[in-house]
Amino acid sequence: MQPTTITVNGRVVDPGMMPAQSLERAVIISIFAWRRAEPDDRLPGSEKNGWWGDTWPDIENDRIGSRFWLLTRDTITPKTLARAKEYVEEALQWLVDDLVADSITVSVQRQGIDTIVISTVITKPDKTTTDIRMVTAWTGLS
Repeated sequence: MQPTTITVNGRVVDPGMMPAQSLERAVIISIFAWRRAEPDDRLPGSEKNGWWGDTWPDIENDRIGSRFWLLTRDTITPKTLARAKEYVEEALQWLVDDLVADSITVSVQRQGIDTIVISTVITKPDKTTTDIRMVTAWTGLS
């Protein structure tokens, strides 16, 4: 299984070595931290998971992470990729709500048999953009 590879503006980065890149770190946490499942979500197991801190949010319904983990037992189909895109957009919406970004564009594509590519382009209020691309083995999600 290949490890997740992350590129920011075309440069490969080590997520553990990004102390000054708070936006990039926030995007990675938002996508790969496990957000609690919604009541009507189809679970891959019996747990709804999620971060315990979301039990008492400062802002009502504020949640951290994504529901991307719900797809861990799914095969990579166009429907699965559409759900993955929806989950990533949901996880990053706080950037727009909190005025960190003007807009976010997300694409999710299959690469080979067991790999997906998540591409995000974040347009900041000053109109500069940050392009974050994550290549991850589908089997590495669980």
